[in-house]
Amino acid sequence: MSANTYLAYDYPLLSMFWTLLWFFLWVMWFVLLFRIIGDIFRDDSLSGWGKTGWLVFCIVLPFLGVFVYLIARGKDMGRREIEHAQAQQRAFDDYVRDRAGESKPSSSAEELAKLSEMRSHGDITDDEFRRAKDLVLSGAGSSARSDSTTPS
Repeated sequence: MSANTYLAYDYPLLSMFWTLLWFFLWVMWFVLLFRIIGDIFRDDSLSGWGKTGWLVFCIVLPFLGVFVYLIARGKDMGRREIEHAQAQQRAFDDYVRDRAGESKPSSSAEELAKLSEMRSHGDITDDEFRRAKDLVLSGAGSSARSDSTTPS
């Protein structure tokens, strides 16, 4: 019966905080490492050899590779991330527009019928209906839609 028994007071509160701090720092390190690896693959301006070089540098010497990458190419990481997010949003919008059948321009009568149906279901108020009807009748609503769906 000489087995060591660890009680709660054998692991003090400060030690628990230090353990949690190191754990979260480790998680942040891996998140940063994977974001950089994703950025290396996403970057179209790098050649295949450039991507391979950066990837090997970040895997063989991870701390040095990540810090050098952030210093050398970190400024454009945000720009590439935004461009990627915008491309995904455009693709999603195109998909939704295609599935919803809005790719073909509709006539003013069809738009007014849709607005009337929305008002009768209670989806829009009378004031919103009047404003939308004015837009459709003035041609601003349908021309804005047809301009956005016209391929450039």
